[in-house]
Amino acid sequence: MTTEQPNTQESTAEKLTDVKAVIAYLAEKFPACFSLEGDAKPLKIGLFQELAERLEGDERVSKTQLRQALRRYTNSWRYLRCQKAGAQRVDLDGNEVGELEAEHVEHAQQALKESQDKAKAARAEKQGSKPAKRPEGRKPARAERPKTAKLKSKPETKRNQAPLQTVSSDKLKVDQNVMVQLGRSPAKGVIVDINREDVMVRLETGLTVKVKAEHIRI
Repeated sequence: MTTEQPNTQESTAEKLTDVKAVIAYLAEKFPACFSLEGDAKPLKIGLFQELAERLEGDERVSKTQLRQALRRYTNSWRYLRCQKAGAQRVDLDGNEVGELEAEHVEHAQQALKESQDKAKAARAEKQGSKPAKRPEGRKPARAERPKTAKLKSKPETKRNQAPLQTVSSDKLKVDQNVMVQLGRSPAKGVIVDINREDVMVRLETGLTVKVKAEHIRI
């Protein structure tokens, strides 16, 4: 006949890593001492030592975590507000162990004021660092560029040139470079034929024109 062997493997508890989770765990284990909302009871002086002894061997929390959780809990605004004259300190089981001393009440109220002032200053600094919102539909003004006076380009000075002269037909010859006065400005050309007062000139554009000798300039 065989007998079943008991399962001796112990289940390992999940270790808490967040301070808030540790505080919630303490409120679950010691509800008469810790709370997560409403009024917070003043804790017994030296409660850490008592807490460490009660949770010795608890794999979910360490002494370092317990110390951090107590510091966070007793520095919270909810806890500091409840530190008033006549309030009673309690142990882990909720037993009253003595009335708050006046100096402890004063210290708690001063700590609360300093913490609130610090938080208020941080919010004001954060709001002040944000850029001011401009009215909707209005575009930011562009920096105007300095207007620079346009410099009028000076007309190029013509080189000193000898004025063109009219000539008679008897002084003209074929293949001679001449200027033909067709309009306001004379055009360059080459004489290709001469018939008395009529002169045939091939212009630079390739066009050949017949003009009177009086329109020829050299």
